Amino acid sequence: MDLLLLTDNKLDVLPALDLLPYAVQVAPRSNWAETTKGQKLVLVDACDQLNKARAICRQIRAHGLDAPLIAVFRDAGLASVAADWGVDDFILATAGPAEIATRLSMAVERRGAAPTTGQELVHIGDLSIDPHSYTVRLRGEALALTYKEFELLKFLAQQPGRVFGRDQLLREVWGYDYFGGTRTVDVHVRRLRAKLGPRSESMIGTVRQVGYKFVAPATPRTSEAFSVFNDGMSAPMPTRNPTPIASLTA
Repeated sequence: MDLLLLTDNKLDVLPALDLLPYAVQVAPRSNWAETTKGQKLVLVDACDQLNKARAICRQIRAHGLDAPLIAVFRDAGLASVAADWGVDDFILATAGPAEIATRLSMAVERRGAAPTTGQELVHIGDLSIDPHSYTVRLRGEALALTYKEFELLKFLAQQPGRVFGRDQLLREVWGYDYFGGTRTVDVHVRRLRAKLGPRSESMIGTVRQVGYKFVAPATPRTSEAFSVFNDGMSAPMPTRNPTPIASLTA
């Protein structure tokens, strides 16, 4: 198995990896953009500078890496592991050869059996949401969303037209263990609308005293049909030229 290890200090990261018959390429974490291209499996050193490691993992995934991405942690860093890292799995730096081999093999198998990015893509009008790479594009431009903003937009867009109460959104997006109030939902909706911009902020619709819903934009075909219909209705009805009275009495 060929793999890439992104680390600034290989000697202190996953020493048991050297006992396995893998072809390991080592590169500094800052060089992820150049070294992750075409890789089949990528390990990221998250034993120190956790914020930096998390940012690198998110950038790698957003860059379109389709290979398994695994973070290497020390025991003290496990509390920071969350879905917003974008990794497929994690390994403790103290793991033995058997555990490493098993976790890497399972990660490769899961990635091979997972749906492709194209199948997961949510595409509505000019908005596209890629759950695999945690990227959102509006009219081709990438939106800089936080993890929760992304999850909220994705959840609403996957069920357009359906109204969700604030309590339900808290459960579905933030989780049952979240202790914040429903005001959190309003704040994130306001930020989402600001990032969608004046032309598209109406995608997040408000249902007074209930909650929010995703409003799919009208397609050009629908807009044209509506315009033609209106034009036809507003146009004066054609009338025949009246028959001159003289001809009736002739």
